[in-house]
Amino acid sequence: MKPVDEYFYNQKEPYQSIMLYIRDVILRTLPDITERYSYKIPFYNIGKKPMLYLNILKGKDYVDVAFVQGVLFEDQFPSLKNDNNRKQVRSLQVKSLEEFNEHEFRAILLEAKRYIEMSDKPWFV
Repeated sequence: MKPVDEYFYNQKEPYQSIMLYIRDVILRTLPDITERYSYKIPFYNIGKKPMLYLNILKGKDYVDVAFVQGVLFEDQFPSLKNDNNRKQVRSLQVKSLEEFNEHEFRAILLEAKRYIEMSDKPWFV
């Protein structure tokens, strides 16, 4: 089993179900994206540039779907949050699949991909 698969299957519910569903949406929406395991969490890259990652932050009750260049399109998608005062990363905080807006998530994925493809480097701050 790949490390990224182990990561997902070692999560407790409801996080495991949420992460597996989000993973499926990512892979269906962006078939050219690369999934990798780095810094002990799943990352999704466009080419060699990281676009987003999934994480469960200690003491929080949600899956953090973090977009590396989220600051660039947070005005367009107000559901993106700046948790922990991050300079560049913005994230969706998914507590349940019932509250997850797949249509909006797909739109955010496409916008994030557009920004990553236009940029020289993903980490600019």
